[in-house]
Amino acid sequence: NMPTLQPLDEEAIVQAAAETEAMVTVEEHLEHGGLGSMVSRVVVKHQPVPMELIALHNYAQSGKPAELLQRYGLTSKEIELAVRSVIKRKK
Repeated sequence: NMPTLQPLDEEAIVQAAAETEAMVTVEEHLEHGGLGSMVSRVVVKHQPVPMELIALHNYAQSGKPAELLQRYGLTSKEIELAVRSVIKRKK
């Protein structure tokens, strides 16, 4: 859980990457400039592991929360698929 992007807890990210050997980030935010891209920069520099980023790929429309999560792939099913994907790519 990363409640804020700044200051970024790089130590926790590196530790999690080392322990799990794979990372998945999930956010209700644009992928570019969001949590996933910030975590990716830390992981690539200090502890490279397979990663999947679940986030908005473009600006979102307005709507009911449950419908928006479904529309933009932010559901538990999508998270599970991402986790399975990185696990398959672990060394």
